[in-house]
Amino acid sequence: MLSRVGETLYWVARYVERAENVARLINVNNMLMLDLPKGVCTGWEPLIDIIGARQAYEDKHADYTEQKALRYLLVGSDNGSSILNSIIYARESARTIRDVMPRDVWEEINSLYYYVKDNQKEGLAKRGRFAYLKKIIESAHQIFGALDATINHDHGFTFIRFGSLIERADMTSRILDIRSETLITSDEAKPYENIQWISLLRSLSAYQMYRQEMSVRVQRADVLEFVMHSEVFPRSILFCLIELKTLISPLPNSTEIINLIDAAVKQLKAEDVRALKNGHLHNYMDQIQIELAGIHNALAQTYFLKPPE
Repeated sequence: MLSRVGETLYWVARYVERAENVARLINVNNMLMLDLPKGVCTGWEPLIDIIGARQAYEDKHADYTEQKALRYLLVGSDNGSSILNSIIYARESARTIRDVMPRDVWEEINSLYYYVKDNQKEGLAKRGRFAYLKKIIESAHQIFGALDATINHDHGFTFIRFGSLIERADMTSRILDIRSETLITSDEAKPYENIQWISLLRSLSAYQMYRQEMSVRVQRADVLEFVMHSEVFPRSILFCLIELKTLISPLPNSTEIINLIDAAVKQLKAEDVRALKNGHLHNYMDQIQIELAGIHNALAQTYFLKPPE
């Protein structure tokens, strides 16, 4: 397989996964604001932090009002991680490899692009927001489902899965970092602490599986344990790392990438995540994001980047 094709498939998967994650974040944050009394919820600012765009946002916006933050997250042309831009990048990437991309997948990506672009007013309005975001999430699931069912499960599919999982692990670490850091713990908000942790789980579509696996009420230590250490929940950091190793192991010249993944898994398993408080949790999530970036860089250098002439 040409390295260009493998790299393009990798990024198509990352962009679609990113669009789905941001849509889910907005949806859950919207519901959290309805569940919490006025003055208790942290608003829309944490979502800008989760996508790592605080400085870029503040360069052009004076505050974090719902309308400004939503537009930036949904369709902001100056936000590389906005849902619309993510779908544009996925569509443009898929267009260049239409000869290897199943027709159904290309048509779904194309349809999603036009839906997000043409119906953005629905997403910005309170009345149509839930349906708009639900359509984006369902379309992302349909794209990945169609890829799993219709594309050859060869090296190209390996890069698709690898891109999806590394994006997913990165987003999980960001949600844990920012959501736990901005958790309101004042006496006034104490009765609503449980709702805030449930919101974190729902940001990862993890609430039902958490209840099934942990069999305890929602509380900080158990949430951290589940989202970071679960070997059966597909959005936990450990699950994603283990799957990344399984995917890359059969490929030639993958020793360096495997070593990086092994080191990350070993460190994660050894960490008592239940004991991590906000400051230490923030530092640890930063370390995980650095490790994931290292795995990405090793993958790119091994399989994607052209050797110097």
